Amino acid sequence: MAQAWLSAHIQAGDTVIDATLGNGFDALYLAQSIGKTGTLYGFDVQQEAIHSTTQRLQDEPCEQVFFLHGHEHMMAHIPQDKHGHIQAIMFNLGWLPNSDKSVITHADTTILALKQSLQLLAPSGRISIMLYPGHHGGDLEAAQVTDWLQTKHLHDISFKLEQIRVPQRPKAPILLQIQKENI
Repeated sequence: MAQAWLSAHIQAGDTVIDATLGNGFDALYLAQSIGKTGTLYGFDVQQEAIHSTTQRLQDEPCEQVFFLHGHEHMMAHIPQDKHGHIQAIMFNLGWLPNSDKSVITHADTTILALKQSLQLLAPSGRISIMLYPGHHGGDLEAAQVTDWLQTKHLHDISFKLEQIRVPQRPKAPILLQIQKENI
């Protein structure tokens, strides 16, 4: 769903960010969407994720710049001339599939990354966030991220927030979609 929502917006030549590289599936989608003239930035705290993503994207001609840092450091790594020009940012929170499940994302660093993402986003830019309340620590992260988005910055500035969830299944993944107004 996140990819479908972003696909109407991303074009060849765009600059995009995968805030949590994982096994590289979102990065592959983003790379294919931006084509050979686009730039993909990616972040992850595990070398295994960087390696997996690099392998998955080996045939993609776009510029690929990956950082072995948490997404809360994105503002320091994205070039200044790209600030305010990022068309899409994807977050797929939780842990690296088929890896150490004790290494997970946390609300405090995710919220820092979201604050930076809002600043990096271009007018009409989009952010997708997949939350997984069904794993240890995921319920707390989902609650804190959702609460922060609903009560803080998005009402102060020009952003739209959509939340897609299955209310009958409280442990089911939650998709949050943010779009910056074109002002």
